Amino acid sequence: MTRIDQTFERLTAAGQKAFVSYVMAGDPDYETSLELVKGLPDAGVDIIELGLPFTDPMADGETIQLAGQRALAGGMTLDRTLELTRTFRATDQTTPIVLMGYYNPIFSRGVDTFLTQARDAGIDGLIIVDLPPEEDDELCLPTQKAGLNFIRLATPTTDDNRLPTVLQNTSGFVYYVSITGITGAAAAQSSDVAPDVARLKAATDLPVIVGFGIRTPENAKDIASVADGCVVGSAIVSELASGKPVAEVLDFVRSLADGAHSAEIRIA
Repeated sequence: MTRIDQTFERLTAAGQKAFVSYVMAGDPDYETSLELVKGLPDAGVDIIELGLPFTDPMADGETIQLAGQRALAGGMTLDRTLELTRTFRATDQTTPIVLMGYYNPIFSRGVDTFLTQARDAGIDGLIIVDLPPEEDDELCLPTQKAGLNFIRLATPTTDDNRLPTVLQNTSGFVYYVSITGITGAAAAQSSDVAPDVARLKAATDLPVIVGFGIRTPENAKDIASVADGCVVGSAIVSELASGKPVAEVLDFVRSLADGAHSAEIRIA
């Protein structure tokens, strides 16, 4: 079992929903980013999504795009992202880290080399948004062979004909994108999300985690109540971008985590 599998097993046993946070590696600089990532578990984060900065983040809205630009301008690279992970692992061997990004930096490094380096650094899973299931031989299957989870996105436009293909080689959890569009584009509503989450859960035994459009503790609680947990990214990145100290950003993260963890399990 990966750390991701173990985390969901623990949460299920406790009757608790998962809170997943996204932050961009190296935003606004390496040291601040490392301080933030190190503080996330104590702020209630169950799984960390660590963004890998990339020059052409086509699935991301302005908030995440600007975070990536700040990180790249500060000298953040794939190597430094893995270094940040290794440093985190020196004091935390429990909290899962999912590297989220695009295929180009991995392709440039070489899949086998990258997977060895990522596993050794302490990465537990990948979300690579620009590789469809038809390209599973390229990265998905080698990732799972290397002992890491490969997490796939499902969206409101993933119909019943497409869904089995999306789920076929997915592991860890399914990331349900609650809205049609880019990150940070609109607010998620549980009434809109619930039917699609139910459809996904009827098709897989994997946990279903909902992301995009979650900005407040109340929203996190509402969305988590109809899924196995929720992801917050742009709202956290915005707090950091506003110039707030890391301690204040972590207080905000804690409020979101408390919201998600307070969600009651709904029985259909």
